[in-house]
Amino acid sequence: MDQFDLIVVGSGPAGRRGAIQAAKLGKRVLVIEQGKRVGGVSVHTGTIPSKTLRETALNLSGWRERGFYGRAYRVKQEISAEDLRRRLLITLDHEVEVLEHQFARNRVHHIRGKASFVDPQTMQVIKDDGEIVHVTGASILLAVGTKPFRPDYMPFDGKTVLDSDELLEIGDLPRSMVVIGAGVIGIEYATIFSSLDTQVTLIDPKSTMLDFIDKEIVEDFIYQLRDRNMKLLLGQKAEKVVRENGKVELLLDNGRRIVTDMVLFAAGRMGATDTLNLAAAGLEADNRGRLSVNPETFATNVPHIFAAGDVVGFPSLASTSMEQGRIAARVAVGAIAKEPPKYFPYGIYAVPEISTCGLSEEEVKERHIPYECGIARFRETSRGHIMGLDTGLLKMIFSLKTRRLLGVHIVGEGATELVHIGQAVLNLKGTVEYFVENTFNYPTLAEAYKIAGLDAWNRMGDIKSEI
Repeated sequence: MDQFDLIVVGSGPAGRRGAIQAAKLGKRVLVIEQGKRVGGVSVHTGTIPSKTLRETALNLSGWRERGFYGRAYRVKQEISAEDLRRRLLITLDHEVEVLEHQFARNRVHHIRGKASFVDPQTMQVIKDDGEIVHVTGASILLAVGTKPFRPDYMPFDGKTVLDSDELLEIGDLPRSMVVIGAGVIGIEYATIFSSLDTQVTLIDPKSTMLDFIDKEIVEDFIYQLRDRNMKLLLGQKAEKVVRENGKVELLLDNGRRIVTDMVLFAAGRMGATDTLNLAAAGLEADNRGRLSVNPETFATNVPHIFAAGDVVGFPSLASTSMEQGRIAARVAVGAIAKEPPKYFPYGIYAVPEISTCGLSEEEVKERHIPYECGIARFRETSRGHIMGLDTGLLKMIFSLKTRRLLGVHIVGEGATELVHIGQAVLNLKGTVEYFVENTFNYPTLAEAYKIAGLDAWNRMGDIKSEI
């Protein structure tokens, strides 16, 4: 029986970062991955595929140039599912090659197979050829990720009624699509297909969407979606879904009927823990398959077993999962793990992008912090005109007492890149004067920071810091 200092189950963002970190500390590390290739959900069905699909759709459709040439403008007149998939395969091959090289360079052992606990320190791995091996680890990191939630009442067939994993394998682009679930995944795919001129209807039982994002940003986002004829049926629930004659009919709880070519069910994901035999290790998952951990060390209730990434729940970002895996691995092998910076960015790769870092205006109000906001619209920048942008909004929130930046929120082209300027100022405890007094490259969208900073500074006036 092979013995390791750390066994990592799963090779997604949390697993690979944790494994490499432990290996760099001189530990003997094993990664167990049940997929055909390393990379986990992030590389094969989640983060990388969806963002590649988005970029391909925007490029081939000419979406970014329509501000100049009109809504009928296309780079490629007839876009097929194969066009989208071709770029995806090239990207995935590159990601897997990089990851395999990282494992080899850092001497991380890895095997393919399904892992399950035999006891708290022993795992059984069933390989593809049926061979069964047993391995033991002084510590174990569970980074198994999630899988789509598939309720029994939804007639999935992989062609007209699909989950988010199956969407990447479609044979033809639908003329119409209903997306059930206005969470991050649902919104990203709904807006991507809308950019390809598919008629998209978004349905969610909740009357609001993206409640963790600043309300003003969400309102601007919703306006942009409706402006391009996306239907948003919020506060409505699909009670019945029936496939018939190549179409799908939905009956909503208010009596409304919708007929569409394709339905994407994207209402939640489940932790992929059902095959791990958690009971043998003294662990128990919640009703969504997620594991509870100490938020500082990512240790479970079994001291030498850790969990990180999407399997521990919110925020379920590739970026935060990597950091969780790194911290968990350091703690697992007895190394010091520094607490990460307080503020991290959240990116939603919809069309348009949304990115946020720090406190929302609603959170500032709840904390009774005197504040002022500064806003810049991308069309106010010269770069925005050059790019043909009619939309795009950057919002910053400042404390009236300390003049420090409290939050930055962006919706529009390049939002997930632009947010890092605000993130740095937040974590370095910068004030409104940073944006007013510093020089930004011209013409750039980053100039929106100066415009928003000046907007806030003008409103704040001569308010003294002691107030």
